[in-house]
Amino acid sequence: MSETTVKPTPIIQMQGIHKSFGAVQALGDVNLKLYPGEVLGLVGDNSAGKSTLMKILTGAYHRDTGSVLVDGKATHFRNPHESRDSGIEMIYQDFALCGNMDVGQNIFLGRWPRRGPFVDRKTMYSEADKVLKRLKVDVNSVFQRVESLSGGRQQSVAIARAISFDPRVVILDEPTANLSVMATERLLETMLELKKHGVAQIIISHRLQDIFAVGDRVMVLKRGENVGDRFIAHTTEQEVLQIIVSGTPENALTAEQAVAEAA
Repeated sequence: MSETTVKPTPIIQMQGIHKSFGAVQALGDVNLKLYPGEVLGLVGDNSAGKSTLMKILTGAYHRDTGSVLVDGKATHFRNPHESRDSGIEMIYQDFALCGNMDVGQNIFLGRWPRRGPFVDRKTMYSEADKVLKRLKVDVNSVFQRVESLSGGRQQSVAIARAISFDPRVVILDEPTANLSVMATERLLETMLELKKHGVAQIIISHRLQDIFAVGDRVMVLKRGENVGDRFIAHTTEQEVLQIIVSGTPENALTAEQAVAEAA
């Protein structure tokens, strides 16, 4: 008797998403699924609509038509606070940190624990340290000013702040774009650590090698439309690059032609 594998309900489903800005259509009938604990790479050229799709998911933009489901239930986030309440966090390229404040203050920015009318600094720094240790983030001290940290460590603080909300989904926008090789390796290790804790992730990136290092699946957008969806284990960087450039894997290009056209 054969065993039947029951596929889990997607934690996120976006169906038939349309979004226009005036006469410009940014997204047309886009679909996306994300499963619990999955790492999904979202790729495409600069006009593909990746960030627009994610801003719709987080409530920063409102879709024109289509539906968004969380745990199978239809929802319509009016703003990022509502998506956060559903366990969705997005980390932008600029990190949105306050450089003149220390690591602990940034992790709990705007929601510092209080004891009566005063900030409970002991609890704040203790909890910040726990979050950093959970992610195995290499930061010298929770008392260190963020502006003194390298780009890679600032990125880690931004991730730690997102994780302090105990999210189920984390979206990272070009997380390794401006990092050194060593900082990139540390960040990829942090992403794998998040995965061990069951946090689903969507990674917007032009760096296919990073997505192939940590991802389970890769989805390709081109001119605001779905053109490819592949399991990392069943594809190659070359095939994905061909889809990004041509919009279809059947329009075979050599790796050299694909690189030349993508440049």
